[in-house]
Amino acid sequence: MAEHVPDRDEALALLRQYNQNESLIKHALAVEGVMRYMARKYGEDEEKWGVIGLIHDLDYEQYPDQHCIKTREILEENGWPAEYVRAVISHGWGLCIDVEPRSRLEKTLYAIDELTGLVTACALVRPSKSVMDLKPKSVRKKWKQKGFAAGANREVIAKGAEMLGVELNELFEDVIMGMREVAKDIGLDG
Repeated sequence: MAEHVPDRDEALALLRQYNQNESLIKHALAVEGVMRYMARKYGEDEEKWGVIGLIHDLDYEQYPDQHCIKTREILEENGWPAEYVRAVISHGWGLCIDVEPRSRLEKTLYAIDELTGLVTACALVRPSKSVMDLKPKSVRKKWKQKGFAAGANREVIAKGAEMLGVELNELFEDVIMGMREVAKDIGLDG
């Protein structure tokens, strides 16, 4: 199959083919929103970054024990460019795959993936149930509570921020801003 550049519609269709769980779909949309925001911030290709963010957990619902490995197979079978495949699976570095994030895109996905979960949890405990009024300092406060959103791997988030050369507060701000752009789609618009 000839290599082609997948667009958002194709990525979303593939995501929905392998995922029925709405919370996983919302997570994918949140990561896509943040990746698009970050691409604009860095002057990068927003469509490419968004598509990679959207598809990053493609295999997670059906193959949690083979996370990233099955995604690689599925994307390759569908003729996705090697650069896209590498970027997608690099977010599992040190957890389920030995592909270290190298490019700014890969480091960004690695840094923000888990953080979208923490930000979501922070928004859901607010009276507004929204990211629209969430502040980085609220995320920082919850960050320190290890029992809060314990599934959000703080070590990965911190390592990702370090790889990008940004402070955690800046990363918190960027993730909140990116998620605000898709708040309605992810049910966090209050």
